[in-house]
Amino acid sequence: MKSIEKKYKGVVVPMITPLTEQGNIDLEAVARIMEGFSKCNISPLVLGTTGESSSFNMAQSKEMLAVTIASKQKNQKVYAGVVNNCFDEQVAYAKTFLDQGADAIVATLPGYYVLTASQMKAHFINLADAIKGDLIIYNIKATTQMSIPISVIEVLSRHEHILGLKDSERDEERLKNCISLFQEREDFSYFCGWGAKSVDSLSLGADGIVPSTGNLVPTFYSDMMDEVAQGNWEKAMEWQKITDQVAQVYQGGKTLGQSLAALKLLMAERGSCQPFMKPPLTMLDDEMRQGVFKHWENLELKF
Repeated sequence: MKSIEKKYKGVVVPMITPLTEQGNIDLEAVARIMEGFSKCNISPLVLGTTGESSSFNMAQSKEMLAVTIASKQKNQKVYAGVVNNCFDEQVAYAKTFLDQGADAIVATLPGYYVLTASQMKAHFINLADAIKGDLIIYNIKATTQMSIPISVIEVLSRHEHILGLKDSERDEERLKNCISLFQEREDFSYFCGWGAKSVDSLSLGADGIVPSTGNLVPTFYSDMMDEVAQGNWEKAMEWQKITDQVAQVYQGGKTLGQSLAALKLLMAERGSCQPFMKPPLTMLDDEMRQGVFKHWENLELKF
């Protein structure tokens, strides 16, 4: 394990946003999920991609963050996602979340226009200067259609308020290069947002992982991290293979929106939340829903 102690590290699950049938935040479900996370030493990323962040207005976002922070335990940090194409609104959301008690803001690039490297750099510098709180860069090419160059991230990592990177890009060479560049930096953390590479990234020196599958099977990641802490990489990889199988149930052959609906569906079956989605996303149709259940039942997993 690492000898360097960093402020931001560990398992951070991009938390789903549980809803009632009327489309309101399901406050009881938030508290229930947070309790389960705490038992597994997991912190939440609220209002990230998995949390359908772009579909919620300020009032709903504040409510979601408030109940999450109210449910926070001593072993948890609360990371708040900011996904918005308007810079002024990104600043407003970030400042509001920090004032509410979020530990760090996790922000993506605006996704409407394709930006140059210099524009990407300027965006995050301006955002960090404006909010004056802990900021983590979120690189997710799947939604923004842009990849933030590592050279840009290295420059941004020197900013006093930019303390980490969550990278969800599916690129092994990039993953290795980022870890190599930042693993000895006390002031900057690297989080792997590529679930299938969780153990691989940790073995290389990543500071943390951000697996959406942790919404469904948080105890699996607790067990995985126990093996990692003991240096039992072979056993940790066994947990990687199991969590990959779970991820395939709700992700395989689906769009991102469909996979989130499938994730909530399975969580609903386990009593964690209800399966409702925020428009424009919808629940799965009957055929796809039955397919998810069949795939799930065929997994021989012990909970």
